[in-house]
Amino acid sequence: MAHRVNVSRRNGSEAVNRRKKISENTRIPVELTARERELILEHTFAGDELLAPMQVLPEVGKHEAKYTLYDIEELQGFVAAEANHTNDRRLAKELSALHEHLQREMEKYDDGNWQTAG
Repeated sequence: MAHRVNVSRRNGSEAVNRRKKISENTRIPVELTARERELILEHTFAGDELLAPMQVLPEVGKHEAKYTLYDIEELQGFVAAEANHTNDRRLAKELSALHEHLQREMEKYDDGNWQTAG
C-alpha cells in the first residue's frame, strides 16, 4: 500500500501573524539538498517552469531555487502525487519529508493569499 502524504493547502493558523509579509509574486529562496533536488527532477512530473529555478549554490551539496509561494504549493502537489502513488516505501518516505520541508518553507511567508479560519 502506498504511503499517503497529507496535502494540506495554505490554510489559516495562529502562525499567520508571524509570517513575513511579501508580495504575491515575490520569489523566496528554498534551499534543497542534492537528494531533494534529485527527487524532484527524477521522480515528479513537475514542468520545466518549476524546474528551471533550481541552481547549484557555491556550497557543495546544496541547491537553491527561488519560487513564489504559489510555485512551491504547485511543486508540493507533484511531490505528494508521487509519494502517494509509488509502491516504494523508502521513496514515499523521502518524498513525504520533502513535502514537509516545502511546507515549512511556505509557512515562513504570507503573500496575502492565506485563508484564515472562519
